[in-house]
Amino acid sequence: MPDLNPLPPPRHVDVDGADVATYVLEPTDRRPVGDVVLCHGTPWSAAVWAPMAEHLARERRVFLWDMPGYGASISDQTPPLDLEAQRRRLAALLQHWELRAPDVIAHDIGGAVALGAHLLESVELSSLYLLDVVTLDPWGSPFFRLVAQHREVFEALPQNLHAALVREYVTGATRVDIGADWIEELSRPWSSPEGQRAFYRQIAELRPAHTRPIVDHLDRTRCPVRVGWGERDPWIPFQQAAELAERLGADVDVVPFPDAGHLVPLEATGSLTHDVATWLEGLRHS
Repeated sequence: MPDLNPLPPPRHVDVDGADVATYVLEPTDRRPVGDVVLCHGTPWSAAVWAPMAEHLARERRVFLWDMPGYGASISDQTPPLDLEAQRRRLAALLQHWELRAPDVIAHDIGGAVALGAHLLESVELSSLYLLDVVTLDPWGSPFFRLVAQHREVFEALPQNLHAALVREYVTGATRVDIGADWIEELSRPWSSPEGQRAFYRQIAELRPAHTRPIVDHLDRTRCPVRVGWGERDPWIPFQQAAELAERLGADVDVVPFPDAGHLVPLEATGSLTHDVATWLEGLRHS
């Protein structure tokens, strides 16, 4: 498993009234060959990308963000946390970074955010690597539905019970042991009172209704796309990868990660990093 590799301290940016923690890594000994943006999913943060970001930053500028309601962007503010709001924030953040058509790598609901920004907010991308993404129906576990119906009850759980639930939830995404330190690192943002409220609020605000317009426009994707998926993903079946690729177009390849579950960035860091780096390098020379 990759060692814990904390990102540098975040720079906080106001995006339409929402506080967004951002991170930028870049080469120290050469000019970058391109820009890549990494979009996390739920219940993660930019930390999930840290090992791969360090590798990519040897040659590229790497931009990461904690979506409002996640990671270092958890606060007492109450901005909308739904996918429509997050995709608009990504579009605004790319403008703030002055990025024109970056390469984007997106995991879980980050895939819906990136696709939505591209297809529904007119954001131009050079390429899109989609990893175990939330897009096609059905998605949303029975736990999601239970939280949506009883959010106030979950927010009132005693802190120790909430912490145990979060750790179990994070662990349940994996099929490869990523180690207790990583489970703790991924669970930590949700341990404060603000984090506990944010954990259940973001679940309650995620709705399949916000991905259906994206699915309707998948055949209008305007950039090269690659799909990666953990073959043992317990949250989103591997079979969705082929269906997603077919809807995106005939030239979209599916890359399986045979032993990995849903958390491929940490379960198969080496294989994923190699595939992403090879993909980006191939596009640069095409």
